[in-house]
Amino acid sequence: MKIYRVKVNGKLYEVELEEVENHPKKHISTKQKDTAGPSPHSRDGEDIKAPMQGTIQKIIAKENQTVKKGDTLCILEAMKMENEVTSDKDGTIAAVLIDEEDTVDAGDVLFKVN
Repeated sequence: MKIYRVKVNGKLYEVELEEVENHPKKHISTKQKDTAGPSPHSRDGEDIKAPMQGTIQKIIAKENQTVKKGDTLCILEAMKMENEVTSDKDGTIAAVLIDEEDTVDAGDVLFKVN
C-alpha cells in the first residue's frame, strides 16, 4: 500500500492505494498490440466491431470458418445481458482478434471477414 496526497479544489486529501499485479480481466488491446508478427489490423477483410462495451463470454467463430450474414460470431456480456455479435456479410473469418474474457469497448474490432 502506498499513501499519496492529492489536492482537489484547494483541499488536501490523503489517499491509500494498493497495487494490483494480476487483474483478472484483460482488455482487447493485449492481443491487438502483439508485436511478434504482423498486426491483426493489417489482415485483409471487413471489420466486425463490438456494438457496445462489454466482456467476451464465448467465441463461436474460428479462423477460416465460413459464415453467412446473421451467423453468431461471439457472445458479448454487457450490463448482465448476453448479446450475440453477428456477421454483417457472407464470407470467411480471416482473423479472430479477441480472446474469451477480454473486455472490449464499443467500436473495437473483434473479427475480420473476407
